[in-house]
Amino acid sequence: MALLSDLINLNLSDCTKKIIAEYIWIGGSGMDLRSKARTLPGPVSDPSKLPKWNYDGSSTGQAPGQDSEVILYPQAIFKDPFRRGDNILVICDTYTPAGEPIPTNKRYSAEKIFSNPAVVAEETWYGIEQEYTLLQKDVKWPLGWPTGGYPGPQGPYYCGIGADKAWGRDIVDAHYKACLYAGINISGINGEVMPGQWEFQVGPSVGISAGDELWAARYILERITEIAGVVVSFDPKPIQGDWNGAGAHTNYSTKSMRNDGGYEVIKKAIEKLGKRHKEHIAAYGEGNERRLTGRHETADINTFLWGVANRGASIRVGRDTEKAGKGYFEDRRPASNMDPYVVTSMIAETTLLWKP
Repeated sequence: MALLSDLINLNLSDCTKKIIAEYIWIGGSGMDLRSKARTLPGPVSDPSKLPKWNYDGSSTGQAPGQDSEVILYPQAIFKDPFRRGDNILVICDTYTPAGEPIPTNKRYSAEKIFSNPAVVAEETWYGIEQEYTLLQKDVKWPLGWPTGGYPGPQGPYYCGIGADKAWGRDIVDAHYKACLYAGINISGINGEVMPGQWEFQVGPSVGISAGDELWAARYILERITEIAGVVVSFDPKPIQGDWNGAGAHTNYSTKSMRNDGGYEVIKKAIEKLGKRHKEHIAAYGEGNERRLTGRHETADINTFLWGVANRGASIRVGRDTEKAGKGYFEDRRPASNMDPYVVTSMIAETTLLWKP
């Protein structure tokens, strides 16, 4: 008798050329990933060769019941680490039947910015540091914390090792390898300052692909925690009090910043970001005011400041960039629940297209 695990791990290539494509999209809250699968006649590597599909938008908060059909447009393909073989994950964005992007489709607007010739010429690179918290499923309390209680104060947990410092490493490592398998440019992981909190980094990725890859990585993390019976939270301040919040620090550089004389370009870009601070903060994630308090390695939400190697600044420039006179900078303001399409395109638009 076959076990359930045997059936899940069946190698379909032994008996059919058909593959399974998991279509993934973002629901009405802006953070609720949704997905459903369909069978295709054979392997596909180009998203433009995939069929469009539809779903009931009234069930995701994206359409009224009397006109509920939303159309999925395939935009990016990744290998499926769960089904493996030639099976794929498909990142999609969302449109009305008439072909208009629905209001929650943030990818469409981002793609318009990234396809602007002035932005294309600058080859925008992004590295996104996605922090998240693992929660016990039934009590929604961080993994490893005593139920209703607290562990020892922050200090030993950041990049910590040991059964009393690092909880959920099996989930984190499974996610790391699954992302590499999928073809996501995941560049590292580490334990964070608050116990039960972790981080992975995606990048460097160019333009719109940074958002595609981060959403795919989030999807894979949600699926792995589902298997493990653990809940992943992207709340920017999951535990009130003297605990670090969770951000999505966004590292950014352009070709001009990476070339000789780039440090002056970086300073001018930061100056422009400062002039639009309130607009960026408004688009950088829900509940960010609970995180950006001026404490726990953050700048106050109402204050814009930058500095070299200053983790309490809105924008941090690394020592290596200052020394080389070129490189990149880090926007430390985005919350862990930010939309990477919004944040990456907004940084590009402000620094490259906006005229003060």
